[in-house]
Amino acid sequence: MRKLYLLVLILLFLPSILAVNVKIEKTSQDEIMISDLNEPASFDLKIYNAGATDEFTFYNLFGFDMFPKEPIQIKSGETKEIKFKVYPRDLSNYLGYYTLQYFIKGHDSQDQEEKLTFEIINLKDAFEIGADDINPESNSIKIFIKNRKNFNFEKINAKISSPFFKLEKSFSLSSYEKKEFDINLNKEDFKQLVAGYYTLKGEINVGEINTEINGDINFVEKDIAVTTKREYGWVVTTKIIEKKNEGNVIQKSETQIKKNIISRLFTSFSPEPDIVERKGMTVSYTWENAIKPGETLIIKVKTNWLFPLLIIIFIVVIVLVVKRISTTDLVLKKKVNFVRTKGGEFALKVSLIINAQKSVERVNIVDKLPSLVKIHDRFSGPPPTRVDERTKRIEWNFEKFEEGETRMISYIIYSKLGILGKFALPPATAFYERNGKIKEVQSNRAFLVAEQSKEEE
Repeated sequence: MRKLYLLVLILLFLPSILAVNVKIEKTSQDEIMISDLNEPASFDLKIYNAGATDEFTFYNLFGFDMFPKEPIQIKSGETKEIKFKVYPRDLSNYLGYYTLQYFIKGHDSQDQEEKLTFEIINLKDAFEIGADDINPESNSIKIFIKNRKNFNFEKINAKISSPFFKLEKSFSLSSYEKKEFDINLNKEDFKQLVAGYYTLKGEINVGEINTEINGDINFVEKDIAVTTKREYGWVVTTKIIEKKNEGNVIQKSETQIKKNIISRLFTSFSPEPDIVERKGMTVSYTWENAIKPGETLIIKVKTNWLFPLLIIIFIVVIVLVVKRISTTDLVLKKKVNFVRTKGGEFALKVSLIINAQKSVERVNIVDKLPSLVKIHDRFSGPPPTRVDERTKRIEWNFEKFEEGETRMISYIIYSKLGILGKFALPPATAFYERNGKIKEVQSNRAFLVAEQSKEEE
């Protein structure tokens, strides 16, 4: 009877005697497992052995490899700290929090069930990239890359690009660490970009695994419009209006130029204006444009005063000539013609036409003969008053010319020597008296081209 009672007690208390008596405390937190990488989730555990000294082994029924693989000895009443690791396995792209059921077993004792929870992520979920706001006047920008998880990355190769810059860096990132980089900007790279959000692209390489992450860059609105005006030229005046959009928003531009009704006739535009309005003596030209960032609007206005200036000069000359003729008392005109001679000498007939615009008195006409010529003794019209062969001077005297009266006098000069080329005769001079004043007027110069003389037919 006593033996049976003892057997029953042993059967009742044997499981508790053989059971593992340990307490496990997890001192780490936020453990993760990166499915892309062959890196384990790592836990810091404190194990207190409340039972007898034993060697303990860890295992699970779900195919995860765990560390430590070998049994660890923990003495009775001892607390041991260990680094417990769970390695990845194919979870069919499972992402999120996962609770692993595992067991701890002593050498000659029953198993003790435990649980660990960790997060399974892709490599790209471990990082975050971003940048400061940027505007068209920025010379630099600060970007960052942040480790969002409790995981140490020994070496990261990163290529980060955007419409504003490109960057390649190698660095390490410890748990939750954030690294910043200052980048110099070239304004030419983004002078034509419009304000708004742009994608910041990051290509991250860890070991043999590549992944891509994206962030945002805020290109803040900046209204910068620069207007330059230039004007040059005198006869042909050119006005250039240049409007440059150095901001990052589309600029609505209105440009207006006014011309009077005369100058508009000689003005050309490039480009042609959008609106033309006339009010009284003024014509308004308006250009309406939308200038994109980085673009330059150039309006060229050219006024050519050459043609109207020539017209004005011509009118002034005509007026002066008319005025001179109308105010000249006596007009003296000289012309010359070839004369054929029987002996084939060089001979010219010189004619002086005297026209009285007003009544004049005591008129003295003086003409000079070129050298190497002689005067013939035959004259057409009144003969000269004096002929001086030595000084080559010939004169006519008239007592009076009535207003509107015209007379012509002629004489012939000749030379035994043939004369070739351009032949010029000096102007004749008329001296006269009007209203008690002595006045003088000259004729034109007479020219002709002398060719080799021909014998008279």
